[in-house]
Amino acid sequence: MSSGGSWCDLYFENTSIWSLVLRDSIVSSGGYHRDYGCGIRVLNGEKTGYAYTESTDMESLSKAAKAAGSIADSCSGGNFPQKSVKIEGRPDYYPMIQDLRQTQSGDFVPLLQELDKKIRQADSRVCNVIAMLSYSLSEILMYNSLDELSEDLRPLCSLALTVVFRQGKDIQTKNCSKSLRMGAEFYNESLLEELCSQVTDGVDALFEASRPQGGVMNVVMGAGASGILLHEAMGHAFEADFNRKGQSIFADKLGKRICKAGLNIVDDATLPFYRGSTNYDDEGVPGQKTYMVSDGILTSYLHDRISAAYYGVASTGNGRRESFRYYPIPRMRSTYMENGQDGTLEDLIHMAANGIYVNEFSNGEVKIGEGDFTFYVKSGYMIENGRLTRPIKDVNIIGNGPQALADIEAVASDLKIDEGKWTCGKGQNMPVSCGIPSVLIKNLTVGGGSL
Repeated sequence: MSSGGSWCDLYFENTSIWSLVLRDSIVSSGGYHRDYGCGIRVLNGEKTGYAYTESTDMESLSKAAKAAGSIADSCSGGNFPQKSVKIEGRPDYYPMIQDLRQTQSGDFVPLLQELDKKIRQADSRVCNVIAMLSYSLSEILMYNSLDELSEDLRPLCSLALTVVFRQGKDIQTKNCSKSLRMGAEFYNESLLEELCSQVTDGVDALFEASRPQGGVMNVVMGAGASGILLHEAMGHAFEADFNRKGQSIFADKLGKRICKAGLNIVDDATLPFYRGSTNYDDEGVPGQKTYMVSDGILTSYLHDRISAAYYGVASTGNGRRESFRYYPIPRMRSTYMENGQDGTLEDLIHMAANGIYVNEFSNGEVKIGEGDFTFYVKSGYMIENGRLTRPIKDVNIIGNGPQALADIEAVASDLKIDEGKWTCGKGQNMPVSCGIPSVLIKNLTVGGGSL
């Protein structure tokens, strides 16, 4: 800060990552990676200087600090971050029962072999199983010029499956995964049973499914993984950096109604063991639950320290970074819509009368400024005369985020937060979680094409 900086912080990281891959019933590869270093950020008005070093000796740290300071030297004035609110006796949202540091990756080879056996026994059409097991542990230490010191120990365990099925000449592929912030206790028999069931259920429908006639219609989205549409089409537009720069469709909507009364949309760091949870964000701000939409009103953006200073509010704890090589920006954590009061999934299907029901999304594309989105539907069903009929696949759902919010007709009371291996890309890759109750949205376009 000797060159004029108004605020600075240091982010020390020591991350270890282990992985194993099973293919053709053989655990054929594995790996270990360690990432170690420190990132140093200096703020001077609207200017950010950032540098990092992979060595934490004093000479290397001093060079990085001077580099960051010189980058920020060309500007002055503006707001700078304030102290965060400390919470006494903070809970640990992801305690480990079995410490990952005491685990050998080779111990999990029999587990992968057993999973392969279970899947092949469950369905005779299985012709290949690819299982990817990975776990990591990050030791984080953060300090800033406001004399705030924070530390965090972040475990993350994952198991992802790709299974190929063959029926005659027809080949179908199904994917599933589970990922939680837990210790080695994550890998157990119940996990194998759960993933085996998940990846083999609904395979008959995959082979029977066809592409429906497109058009504007009612769409019922199933609870859980459909929350990826909420994350992409709406959640990113609530991140404060897009709004501060006037790039979001919601930049002038704070305090205004954006959907019907009764709807609450949350970004939450406090869900025990979830992939998107944080004891502290990557600026040392305690993890918290943030209501972006309360009773249909846009009440808060997702803030890091910089955007919070700009808006004159407290940080919501959304300053996140991929590693010490990156400076933090506003990012989502676990994003979901709370339960509604419009009954069950069956009630929503009856209300829709005609349209489609979607239970699995794949790739999506969103334009933050306009709010337009398109999502690929991996599987679902036609809704005809208020009931589910033939299975469908290979269609796109096209719409506009703000308009889709306004067009939500009904929300069920079956909220599910998906435990899949969701990763969000925004120049940096971050682990996140998403969820939603079953919802009925009118006037979405179903068909082909892209933005």
